[in-house]
Amino acid sequence: MLINILILSVAVFLVANFLPGIRVKHFGTAIWVAIVYSLINFFFGWLLILLSLPFIIITFGLFKLVINAVLLWLTNKMLDDFEIKDFFTTFIAALCITIVDSVIKWTMASM
Repeated sequence: MLINILILSVAVFLVANFLPGIRVKHFGTAIWVAIVYSLINFFFGWLLILLSLPFIIITFGLFKLVINAVLLWLTNKMLDDFEIKDFFTTFIAALCITIVDSVIKWTMASM
């Protein structure tokens, strides 16, 4: 679990450095973003997935990106040192963070 938080922190930090419209004060903030995002996902993510299951099925799972964007937006609202400009940027950031997180985990698993 600790490794997953660290990987998500790296993903958040990398995306924040390359995507305009996102501000992360320092890597410690990225760690807090990963912790808060993971907690929100743990407590509310399953409920949002359950409520939107028909949309997830119709869109072949792509609606989960909207759920990830909502969870990232909630994280943005809870932390002062983490700032995202608008919801479109939040959606793009959620997509990029998901991709970077998956690539890092895939790379770590193949080593």
